[in-house]
Amino acid sequence: MKEEEVNRCQIQEWYPKFKSVSIRTLIHELPESFVQYLLDDSGPFLLPVSISNEDALPNRIHNPEEEEDYQVSEGSGDEAEPSVPPSFPELELKIKESIETVGGAVFPKLNWSAPKDSAWISTSGTLRCATFSEIALLLRSSDSLTHDLCHAYDSCSDKTMSRPPNFFLALRKWYPSLRPEMEFRCFVQGQHLVGVSQREVTTFYPVLCEKKNDLEMLIKEFFNDKLRLQFESEDYTFDVYVTKDERVKLLDFNPWGAFTLPLLFTWEELEQKPREGDCLDFRIVESQCAVRPGLKTAVPYDYLDTSPGSGWDQFLRNADEELQRQTRSPEAGA
Repeated sequence: MKEEEVNRCQIQEWYPKFKSVSIRTLIHELPESFVQYLLDDSGPFLLPVSISNEDALPNRIHNPEEEEDYQVSEGSGDEAEPSVPPSFPELELKIKESIETVGGAVFPKLNWSAPKDSAWISTSGTLRCATFSEIALLLRSSDSLTHDLCHAYDSCSDKTMSRPPNFFLALRKWYPSLRPEMEFRCFVQGQHLVGVSQREVTTFYPVLCEKKNDLEMLIKEFFNDKLRLQFESEDYTFDVYVTKDERVKLLDFNPWGAFTLPLLFTWEELEQKPREGDCLDFRIVESQCAVRPGLKTAVPYDYLDTSPGSGWDQFLRNADEELQRQTRSPEAGA
């Protein structure tokens, strides 16, 4: 794998070229101060101060055991300053405008990855975000984004960079009616489509058994017509979604191998696929016994303590109170 192949899979690189066959996305370059905020794990978990109080979540996950952080030790002569929450007003304004532009809700991702491992922390249990604070919470809580921030080029044979020079936040229009069974990962080797896998492999969907042949034909046509001669890499993967009216929408590109999950394949199998002829291997979960448990990212161990009085217990209580307050406010029904 080469650095240039990894770079082509960054959403800010491919989206402008393929936007007509993808889902609506608005992209913002992130200031380095926000990138450093995402990387910083040296202090308490702070959320940015919002310029809109209505959008704000509690900005600190506060543990009562840390109360000493806010007190001056008697006779010490030193004043202990509380941690100051960060603020990114310019970025917040741009993001707010983008959210309104695409219909009021988005799901976020960085150059390559979305914070899927932190969906559990949102009030909806999904990546749906309607405010800057919700986006910051998902990004700041995600372990998987460490790949984008620190390890994107680790598998490159010609590695010269530890990270890309710039990071971008892609805000993708949220569609509440998307069906997870209609998302597929497709594997391209030598510019030939050699494999397609059901994307959500932890569930059996009977409808896929009925529509397998039709879906295979739709995805093959989409690849040949829209991607094969347009995307510059020879080996790569791409994710698609098939709509109810049988349109294929491009969701993402990923490099071949390394950190990209092969799902119902193994990389060894894919490497051995013939590159010539009509040899597409289309795989779905064909029975309840064939599901693949364990591929979903679990809640990080550090976040498991939600016992009464813990920091996360207090945070969740505060978040619930804030949600109830906004629901009761006159503006909520506007």
